[in-house]
Amino acid sequence: MDLHKLTRELQVKNSTKIVMYVGDGLGGLPQKPGGRTELETANTPNLDALAKIGVLGGSIPVLPGISPGSGPGHLGLFGYDPLQYMIGRGALEATGIGFALQEGDVAIRANFCTLDSKGNISDRRAGRIPSEESAPLAIKLRHVKIPGIEVFVEPVKEHRFVIVLRGPGLHGDVHDTDPQITGVPPLDPVAADPGSKKTAEVAKEFIRQARELLKGEKKANSLTLRGFSGKPKLPSYEEVYGLKAAAIAVYPMYKGLARLVGMDIIGKAQTLDEQMTVLEENWSKYDFFFIHFKYNR
Repeated sequence: MDLHKLTRELQVKNSTKIVMYVGDGLGGLPQKPGGRTELETANTPNLDALAKIGVLGGSIPVLPGISPGSGPGHLGLFGYDPLQYMIGRGALEATGIGFALQEGDVAIRANFCTLDSKGNISDRRAGRIPSEESAPLAIKLRHVKIPGIEVFVEPVKEHRFVIVLRGPGLHGDVHDTDPQITGVPPLDPVAADPGSKKTAEVAKEFIRQARELLKGEKKANSLTLRGFSGKPKLPSYEEVYGLKAAAIAVYPMYKGLARLVGMDIIGKAQTLDEQMTVLEENWSKYDFFFIHFKYNR
């Protein structure tokens, strides 16, 4: 059965509101053996009160035994089947900063990294280089020129930036170049299917030129590419659930995911207090609010 076909049939308008608050990265471990975690230690009277009057249960966003990334995990929280609606990290990053993807585009999430004198990765995130240092470097990479391909490079946050490739014959099935460990060189972009071979070749040329442009940088002297993806096609939240939805988020990726399912991105909050203010100011305008909070260092 198509779950979304069923939800369309069962929609009934009413005056209630729904707030989905995601406290991302809230879990932790005891600081000493036998000690308590952060949540066990914290004084949480409001959460305790909600727990007593609410309904609690575990959530399986994909399938048992599968640990999803942030994109599929949140898509599952929204009520979309992540196996039916596959969204790459590149598309999430691009839409999160407001980049208007077109049909045929390939979006890539890129990370600055640090290579040692042997060409091996010594830091996968370039020391988490601050945004004020990384943004000019991302903009510098706009000098990369590839015949027949439009190349867009946009800063995101800290070590992260977005590359969008636009041109004929591009497809997003390319493996990541991040080996996920240090002490080894970045991987070459490799197509996962014949149709994405051109994209892999373009990505390889981008990396070559980018490393020349970054030569001499102490932290961000190279890059890795992740989440190659095209523009996804998803039904809107209002279409599927009959709810006018809004998102109050800080990190670009979560704004991007919300935008892809048709949520309005409201406010410019950077703290939890500011997010609550945005919620209060917009309470009468929406039926559903997605609030994503992640500690912002």
